[in-house]
Amino acid sequence: MATEAKYSIVREVGRGSYGVVYEAIVNQTRSKVAVKRMHCNVPENVELALQEFWALQSIQRQHENVIQLEECILQNGQVFQPISHRYRKSDSHLLLIETCLKGRRCMDPKSACFLWFVMEFCDGGNMNEYLLSRSPDAQLNNSFMRQLSSAVAFLHRNQIVHRDLKSDNILISHRRGSPIVKVADFGLSKVCQGKGNVNQHRFSSACGSNFYMAPEVWEGHYTAKADIFALGIIFWAMVERITFRDRDTEKELLGTYICQGKELIPLGEALLENPNMKLKIPLKNKRSMPDDLCKLLHDMLAFNPKERLDAFQLEVRIRQISYGKKRQRSLS
Repeated sequence: MATEAKYSIVREVGRGSYGVVYEAIVNQTRSKVAVKRMHCNVPENVELALQEFWALQSIQRQHENVIQLEECILQNGQVFQPISHRYRKSDSHLLLIETCLKGRRCMDPKSACFLWFVMEFCDGGNMNEYLLSRSPDAQLNNSFMRQLSSAVAFLHRNQIVHRDLKSDNILISHRRGSPIVKVADFGLSKVCQGKGNVNQHRFSSACGSNFYMAPEVWEGHYTAKADIFALGIIFWAMVERITFRDRDTEKELLGTYICQGKELIPLGEALLENPNMKLKIPLKNKRSMPDDLCKLLHDMLAFNPKERLDAFQLEVRIRQISYGKKRQRSLS
């Protein structure tokens, strides 16, 4: 990317098995962007990169709570070629790029083959870090729940199932001083073919992060309602500040679970072992949430997906709960 001098890398802001994320500057406008570089040297990396690309480029219009893709650039050696939808390349061109990435070149470890995702820059880090660095705030929690519900409903209307929703994959930006959540990291997402109800599409490959996976994901037979279960985990943990320590990164993460001795069992796995288990919501303090929020969380975390809310029902229900709303003063 430096050969075109379009962007200047400022610093590294994140790293994982998926690749590296940088803060960068658009040289012409001096505006900030986030740049994710994914090395396409093995088939698994290619699949992650392409899943993210197809999900983000398939969205015809933007949503303020979904990360915005500015452009995607294919690097092959020292050659950089824009391939994102903003350049209106044909589907046949994009399929050619996909075939190229899945071809022999990406099987060569020495091949400098990368996909660069240039996205809007989020100045507040991820939601996990943002919330744990602040005191609990019911109004902020309510705002985040409404924004996330709107984002997931938008994705599901556009036939996109995220499949890896967690607080680490939700970024925070600021607009006129107010925090705005941005759903990001679409490497495990699926774009469903056709224009039917997204909840009719079925998936079999178990994926995601253990503590956020619905019971049916553990079994390998699930629908878009698995995203709602993950949101339920996030909402519950956010309201009561329930956390666990990730064994791999040693980071403190928001998430609910079941304790079995000293072991922390993911809620979805525990429900799969005991479908009749009654969830104790709230877990810590009865005063921490009103009854309508407790009922909402139960409906989001139902063991049976048929009894679980879908994204469109959730979007309506979340506006009706009393939690976090400002009380109007009496005029008398």
